[in-house]
Amino acid sequence: MGLVLCPGDGDNSSPDVSWSYSGFAAFRRCLAAADGFVLSEMSGFGGERPWSEVSTVLEPLLDHPDAGGDDLSPSDCAVILPRLEAITDQWAREGGDQVLQQHIADARQLAGVLRLCIEEEVPLSFL
Repeated sequence: MGLVLCPGDGDNSSPDVSWSYSGFAAFRRCLAAADGFVLSEMSGFGGERPWSEVSTVLEPLLDHPDAGGDDLSPSDCAVILPRLEAITDQWAREGGDQVLQQHIADARQLAGVLRLCIEEEVPLSFL
């Protein structure tokens, strides 16, 4: 069981990215760390720190329920994409273990999905 992030265009042949729930949690923890905070300290992730204390354009992606929740708008995708690509580039320069290499591959796949959402002006759906 897991989740799929895909363009909300109704086209089953559109690219998507999928994770197990634990894999998505690890991916988001790694993104948060790259943006300078610990996800488990945040409200909704076991901590008490409010999101208003963190400045990250990745918030719509990081502070989203694993299952359900609203789609992310094309404008959300447009804000997230450059930061996601910058973090991915940094991870690639750093190299790393197999887990980081998987995060890089997942981030690149997600970037492609975000790009499509922006180009087609459709939301990013969490299924």
